[in-house]
Amino acid sequence: MNFLTLENVTKSYGEKVLFQNISLHIDKGQKIGLIAKNGTGKTTLMRVIAGKEGSEGEGAKITLRKDIRIGWLDQEPNFPPGMDVLSAVLDPANPLVRVVQRYEKALLHPENADELNEAIADMDEQNAWTFEAKVKETLFRFRMEDFEQKVGSLSGGQQKRLALVKILLDEPDFLILDEPTNHLDIEMIEWLEEYLQQPGITLFMVTHDRYFLENVCDSIIELEGGQLRRYSGSYADYLEKKALREENEATTFERQNKLLKRELDWVRKSPQARTTKAKARVDAYFDRREANDALKKKNDDMSISIKENWLGSKILECHNISKAFGAKKVLDNFTYKFKRKERVGIVGQNGSGKSTFLQIITQVLAPDTGKVVVGDTVIFGHYRQEGIQMNEDKRVIDVIRDIADYIPLEKGKELSAAQLLERFLFSRPQQQVYVSQLSGGERRRLYLLTILMKNPNFLILDEPTNDLDVLTLQVLEDFLEEYPGCLVVVTHDRYFMDRLVDHLFVFEGSGHIKDFNGTYAEYRAMKRTEAAANREQATALRQPAAATLEPAAGLSNTERNEMKKLDKEIGALESRKKEILERFNAEDLGADEAAKLSTELGQLQENLEMKEMRWLELAERA
Repeated sequence: MNFLTLENVTKSYGEKVLFQNISLHIDKGQKIGLIAKNGTGKTTLMRVIAGKEGSEGEGAKITLRKDIRIGWLDQEPNFPPGMDVLSAVLDPANPLVRVVQRYEKALLHPENADELNEAIADMDEQNAWTFEAKVKETLFRFRMEDFEQKVGSLSGGQQKRLALVKILLDEPDFLILDEPTNHLDIEMIEWLEEYLQQPGITLFMVTHDRYFLENVCDSIIELEGGQLRRYSGSYADYLEKKALREENEATTFERQNKLLKRELDWVRKSPQARTTKAKARVDAYFDRREANDALKKKNDDMSISIKENWLGSKILECHNISKAFGAKKVLDNFTYKFKRKERVGIVGQNGSGKSTFLQIITQVLAPDTGKVVVGDTVIFGHYRQEGIQMNEDKRVIDVIRDIADYIPLEKGKELSAAQLLERFLFSRPQQQVYVSQLSGGERRRLYLLTILMKNPNFLILDEPTNDLDVLTLQVLEDFLEEYPGCLVVVTHDRYFMDRLVDHLFVFEGSGHIKDFNGTYAEYRAMKRTEAAANREQATALRQPAAATLEPAAGLSNTERNEMKKLDKEIGALESRKKEILERFNAEDLGADEAAKLSTELGQLQENLEMKEMRWLELAERA
């Protein structure tokens, strides 16, 4: 079933053509990832697909199936600032929403017993408990726990998460997501990844998270030079097919180069012969030469070998540092000595203290107790989440030249500001553009270069991947792999983390930091093994308890009753899970039913794990 068709669609801003006469077909159940450089029209294309912007060009046609609902996640969602969190995520057109809203507000004011009883009666009558549980679970999943908080008091990242929650609760037929993983911690990203893998979901998205693309998408579309190229398969398939295409182009380049040399010989020898034919041939030569130069430039090596500022034996030492904000402890007696060429990744939930830790080690913020010792030769380069304010009236090249005209390379060579900008995908014409004309991703890229241009020997990157396109990330990763100084990275981008760091500081909460010797993938594998062992332990402990139903001496009466209730609920969930799995093997299973069962199975598994962990918690106290 076709959801959307674009034919001969063109979009431009002034003289800049973003895409021209492109065509695209999206069918039900397809999951498509869009890849392109910042500033080349990714978000504009998504807005055209979502019906937020029209198209240009003669013969342009956009056909969207009328009976489907679209869920559009913008990079900058817009909610009424006076609206509370609960109202913002619920669609008032849904009759269940009004019932749930009344019940949730009554819960917040239990002193009004009559209102609460009436709300409970309405919930029973409308059978709204399942929906209410889903609303709560989804809001808690994305750390939106204060239902009465006004949207205007939320940060930009929190509003982005709120918009994502609203879309997930609305369950639209067609999801269009612009950087859905921005402002999510890794646990949120992995949950969203599993959710979007469901077979009944149709998806078109832009994301810089390569693991997310690999695990969710069944095809990749690349917007390049104003045209679309479609690659079937995962992100890994895209890389393989693109490499093969570029290899063929390189072969073509060599062949074209030989032809161009022969053509150049003719141009030099006979510029005045047969005037009309000569002019046509000269024009054709220069057209082909321009195209060939563009191909060569595209295949140039993007590596950068910047000379390291010397780093002494004493680098950075943390001695029993602690920090708290009121009752919330974010660091508790942390001690560590950084070594040369250290490559550390920092992970943890949002709000666990990662950015505070960076401020302490760079001595922007003082610890409550303990001390930080920084070596005399250390030159920090600190890329911050919030970025910097740049003069809007300056050209891109001048922003970099204000820092330095050149940076030193190995073997006595130098790299000019213009050359560094080119290496990070700012062409010479783009370098003359004013900062005010840059996209959000291009500004991030420029800010990153202002850090690198200072040639630091201790580089700290706090969420560097947000709003950077995949191509820029590849260039940055290539650079950082050869970076000779110390590197500390805070990121929710698992691919970026796995490629660059060899051990982790895991912020586990309450000020505790675990030093894990390994990659993020190895850490997650360890956590999954531990979770599986806990579930097995819960199942093993639960069996005798279910049989004997002996009261647990260490628990209150309420907790003992809860434990018995959990036994029944877990048994019912396991039975339903078995039924679903058996139904998947049925020959008469249709696509719609399979999609519904898949959704139910995912929710059931989460509910089962949550109840088993709660049962285990009670059992350990018995």
